This record gives sequence, structure tokens and C-alpha cells, in this order.
Amino acid sequence: MDLYVIENTKELRSVVLIEDYEIVLQSYTQIINDSEDFIVIGAFTNCEDALKNIENLSPDFVLIDITLPGINGIEGIKRIKAIFPKITIIVVTVHENSKYVFDALCAGAVGYLTKSSGHKKLIQALYQAKDGGAPMSINIARMVVESFQEKKFDELTDRENRVLTLLSEGKSYAGIGEVLNVSLNTIKYHVRNIYEKLHVRNKEEAIKLLKKK
Repeated sequence: MDLYVIENTKELRSVVLIEDYEIVLQSYTQIINDSEDFIVIGAFTNCEDALKNIENLSPDFVLIDITLPGINGIEGIKRIKAIFPKITIIVVTVHENSKYVFDALCAGAVGYLTKSSGHKKLIQALYQAKDGGAPMSINIARMVVESFQEKKFDELTDRENRVLTLLSEGKSYAGIGEVLNVSLNTIKYHVRNIYEKLHVRNKEEAIKLLKKK
């Protein structure tokens, strides 16, 4: 159901909301319309109605929930971005599940907020996205960073992982060479590769990342 569609007569940055709880839609609408630079031009309780109207509305931003009746938020993001790639999409949801987060970002969302973030964060997110940023709740941002750090370890070879493990156990380059039966220069070569792949500058930073893994 489309709750309403209005005309943007003040040339503000336009926002479309997709959220199945009408009371939440009304709350978000008031918060956004009370801001100086944004206006809600359409509010919908499902993706189907939003997709029917979004071409005519041509919003700058879409705020969308994940769990929606019919087409879910992830699929909705994909469909919107496939047709209107320039629209900036931010997820606003109760879900903090990592799969939802990464599916949404991979589908084309630039930001991900949890509803517990508060009203002030909602407006901050719009300003941040307007300036080219990727607004996220603190816990979501931490999840993304940790996942990125973990994925960097996937780039290490088995031998590089072994070298890093031995380094973390306090062994010297020479000691690692003895364990692996390779030369000191070979160990130095592996260590350089480890630093480059993990984007660290020294042994301490590499070991710190390993312990966070």
C-alpha cells in the first residue's frame, strides 16, 4: 500500500520510505520533513508499490527495511538499483545479522542503520550519504571492519599462515627457518608478503590482527 505521495515544491533532497509499519513511516516522515534539507515525497509499506511509483518520483534517497511483505528489502534494493543506479539507498532495520548486512551492501545499499540508532542518526545518515559517505550504526561498522580483516587472511598462502603463526608464538626468523627447513631469506620473503597482504607495517600489527581473527 502506498501511504502517500507528495510533490517536492521546495527543491529539497527527496526521500522515499519503504517500511511496513505505518507508525514507523509516520515517525520517519516527521523527522525527515522537520530537517532543513530533506523531504519525504513517498512512503510505502511494500516494495511492489514503491517500484510502481519510484520512476515518477525519482527520489535522491530511498530508506528501506529488510523484512517486508512480498518482495523483501534485499531484492527491493537490487531491483531499484538495476533500474535507477544513481538512487542512494540506506537500509534501516532491526536486523543486525551479518548476512543481511552484507547482502544489502552487495545489492547496492550504501549504508545500514539499526532502528535502535535513534532519530538523530537517521538525519546524520542522510547528510553523510549526500556527501558521498557510507553511514552505518557503530556495531554494523565494526562488523564490516572485522569481516574485512578476516577476509585479508584468506589471501595468505598455507606457508604464510604457518609463518605468521610461528611469529605469534615468539619464534625468530631464524627459528622459523629451522622449523620449516628453509633459508632466512625465504622467511623474510614470506614476512614481506604477509605485511603487504594484511596491510600492516610490522610484526606487532600482524600478530594483533591474527589474535582478533
